[in-house]
Amino acid sequence: MLFGVPLSELFWLALAIIVAGVITGLLAGLFGIGGGAVIVPVLYEVFRLLGVPDEVRMQLCIGTSIAIIVPTTIRSYLAHREKGLVVPGVIRVWAAPAVFGVVCGAIIAALAPSEVFKIAFIVIATFIASKFLFAGDRWNLGSELPSPMTMRFYGFGIGLGSSLMGVSGGSLSNIVLTLYGKPLHNAVATSAGLGVPITIVGALGYMAAGWPHEWRRCRA
Repeated sequence: MLFGVPLSELFWLALAIIVAGVITGLLAGLFGIGGGAVIVPVLYEVFRLLGVPDEVRMQLCIGTSIAIIVPTTIRSYLAHREKGLVVPGVIRVWAAPAVFGVVCGAIIAALAPSEVFKIAFIVIATFIASKFLFAGDRWNLGSELPSPMTMRFYGFGIGLGSSLMGVSGGSLSNIVLTLYGKPLHNAVATSAGLGVPITIVGALGYMAAGWPHEWRRCRA
């Protein structure tokens, strides 16, 4: 027994985490996404067996997921940038509003119940899956990117959605870019670049968001 959990169960949990990590690296390299959609469910079961309270378990899963995918996102972006695939100017327009969205998500993490994050994860994951499974190239809003103001709105939404779901934002930004006619290779490369500030700020934000919970636990 370790932490009140049988060693056999801990072995399978460790194996699941390793497999999730490998899948995360593959997703980051191939699609410019951090793999949080894989990590969060795995961590949820790990933390459940380790006895993490339900009221903070989902937030802990999301924050940990964002922190884990920081290095994979950075490495993916650098590899894609070397090949010249990043769409010029998009990261610069998206970065600030995306970071603001992440900060808003971290504030929500400090205040909102875990059900909010469960619902957000389900809704966003369902939307992403629907786009890739059923829409294909049929969803198209134009051949050129929209105005800077609209792009900033997209950036904020990507940052907020990423921080609520525990992802780097690659899947969301991929959808936006392909909706406006950008080739998938360029969308993947650009999404990886946007994931760098999202994951770094997100990890720091969730660390700060956890302080009120830790303070209340210490007072209890």
